[in-house]
Amino acid sequence: MSEITLFKQAGVAIPDYIRADDDDFTRKMAGNPGGKSISIEGGVWRMIVGGEEIAKNEDRAMNFVVVNGSPNVSRVFYAGKYVKGEASAPACFSADGKAPDPTAVSPQSSACATCPQNVEGSGDGTSRACRYFQRIAVALEGDIGGNVYRLQLPAKSIFGKPVGEKMPFQAYARFLAGHGVPMKGVVTEARFDTSQSVPVLTFRSVRPLTRDEWELSLQQGSTPDAMQAIETKFASPTKRAAAPAAALPNTFSPEATAHMSEPTKRESKKDAPPAPPKDLNSVLSAWSSDDGDE
Repeated sequence: MSEITLFKQAGVAIPDYIRADDDDFTRKMAGNPGGKSISIEGGVWRMIVGGEEIAKNEDRAMNFVVVNGSPNVSRVFYAGKYVKGEASAPACFSADGKAPDPTAVSPQSSACATCPQNVEGSGDGTSRACRYFQRIAVALEGDIGGNVYRLQLPAKSIFGKPVGEKMPFQAYARFLAGHGVPMKGVVTEARFDTSQSVPVLTFRSVRPLTRDEWELSLQQGSTPDAMQAIETKFASPTKRAAAPAAALPNTFSPEATAHMSEPTKRESKKDAPPAPPKDLNSVLSAWSSDDGDE
């Protein structure tokens, strides 16, 4: 199959009077492909841009600043089974955790509390088919003024009691509030709980922000990217092919992603050689927590 060219007529260049450095109109017409997010699927940190995984990091912990977050714990219900590589819209979801969202495709009940999908055993085993989640907006410790990512926390990362320094998100927020410390003012370490069979994060504070970092954190929390990150919305169902494994870097770091843009059409594997692997020492220096992996 021949590659798609910019113009139907071959060999045509874009005139200087048409080319623009900042064409906001065209970007708006293109719609929102999903923004930037960090997924914890499979117990691995995965960078998602425009719905496509472009990088991953297998460290146990990651440091970032929580610049904003949804005040509500939301709910979502999928009617079918999850199929890797296929994005599907949920049948029903609730932004406030109390009632189905008006845009839900197939509301399951008038209220979440009385919904049959909220009954133990409605999901696999004794679990509930309708699941809790909460979205937060984070900026990487080494790039607080750069990209803002969505991180969606599952129920086991939100609720529960702290075990030593291992705290689920709500317990972590209570801990900081009890000491009069704003979450936006500290570097937070999120660490995978290796005692769990599914990806579960625990949280703890690493250090206070410097004055300059604090100003950046406050600014980032009110940006359009941060607002989009914490919205409870879902993309329309689409089928997408997985990116070639050779084109994906093994890790991502603040330095590598500081100016990451939305993905463009990838060249075929035979035309574009794979990106060289990053130096392991630099990755560990950028990502590892102070006390190392557990």
